[in-house]
Amino acid sequence: MEAKQGYRVEHDCVGESLIPENVYYGIHTQRATENFKITRRRTNPEMIKSVAEIKKACAITNFEAGVLSEKKKDAIVYACDEIIWGRYLDQFIVDPIQGGAGTSHNMNANEVIANIAIEHLGGKLGDYSIIHPNDDVNMGQSTNDVYPTSGKIALIRLLGETIESLKELESALISKAEEFDDVIKMGRTQMQDAIPIRLGQEFRAYSTVISRNIRLFKTACTVLKTVNMGATAIGTGLNADVSYMDKIVKNLAQVTDLELVQAEDLIDGTQNIDVFVHVSGLVKSCAISMSKIANDLRLMSSGPTCGFAEINLPARQAGSSIMPGKVNPVIPEVVSQVAFNCVGNDVAVTMAAEAGQLELNAFEPVIFYNLFESVETIGRAASTFVHNCILGITANAERTKNMVHNSYGIVTAFAPHIGYEKSVEVIHKAIEKNLPVKAVLISEKIMTEEEIDNILDVFSMTTPGIAKKN
Repeated sequence: MEAKQGYRVEHDCVGESLIPENVYYGIHTQRATENFKITRRRTNPEMIKSVAEIKKACAITNFEAGVLSEKKKDAIVYACDEIIWGRYLDQFIVDPIQGGAGTSHNMNANEVIANIAIEHLGGKLGDYSIIHPNDDVNMGQSTNDVYPTSGKIALIRLLGETIESLKELESALISKAEEFDDVIKMGRTQMQDAIPIRLGQEFRAYSTVISRNIRLFKTACTVLKTVNMGATAIGTGLNADVSYMDKIVKNLAQVTDLELVQAEDLIDGTQNIDVFVHVSGLVKSCAISMSKIANDLRLMSSGPTCGFAEINLPARQAGSSIMPGKVNPVIPEVVSQVAFNCVGNDVAVTMAAEAGQLELNAFEPVIFYNLFESVETIGRAASTFVHNCILGITANAERTKNMVHNSYGIVTAFAPHIGYEKSVEVIHKAIEKNLPVKAVLISEKIMTEEEIDNILDVFSMTTPGIAKKN
């Protein structure tokens, strides 16, 4: 094949192809773009950064092992640093969902790094006699150890960002818990009146579940720090120098500033990707918890005149094109939609992990695509939840107090004082005569108004051990 103006000729095992002369990727990347027009999205920037860090650590390790010259090592390290600093990201053009177990992502990185290094050394793009994508940049590696390790590093960092967003959500909920600590309202079980609770207690519970998810995410980051670098194709380390295998993860830990450790069983570390199912499950669980909070806020704010109307959510935008003045709970709604999407992503991750065969799972691309989306979107959902909803919530304290005092459910507070059977009689008479419980207690001379008011004290009704039998 002859080169045309503005193009260079590259070849692979399939044949030859014309590559634009000014691009840093090569034939393997171009074939991947022709084969995988799936999402029409680009690889996550954290995944690009992490693969560059891996290639940098590998070059350093191969040099220390005496199998890569210092000149090539320095050029490859220079190229990797350029990518780590955020340059050349536009050269990573492979669709994130791809066949080949991530080979296209790995080759895209090999080619871009090689060509940056070639140019740095004064050569022409595509002159792989200077730096070769496979022989030099990919030395001692396989897609099968590079790709999952790259994904784990990216996940650790993405989870770190989401943890910070969740901490902000936890803090906002705690703040509201303190603000609403003396607001009494009716608690509900199975959507029916139950017993009183303080609005602050509800918000404190919301903060607790978010706190628990933060701890679980931190644990997930620790689990992800075990990587299979040095495994090469199937965990046996074929084509990797013994010294390289011993040092690669230590060097990668230094490059990434993460406490990475090498898998004790590299074959297991290559075959089995249950860790991603575990992490996906934690992400899904967090999303479900956030959606549950969002559902509660939508219920408590329903109205404004014909619903619970216990709280007010900040108005963010017009709610209808036909109903003037209608305002909808759009932020809780979007939080729930993120949760729905995370559930679907978790199913995809689970199925992909199950589909692995023998020495390798070929479906890691779809796993990372869905996991990255879930981790990033719940972090963004948490952020909009805080700033566009939680911080602006106000309570309708007088309304919630009246609802408590007019509810038949408060008879439960009197049961320790008058007994269960008498409480049943009171509730039946209250329903029969359409009277508040308090009115029945007084009219039947069961309790005095002072005794009733003492029992209906906010903290007596909602704090264990305060209410005492007369």
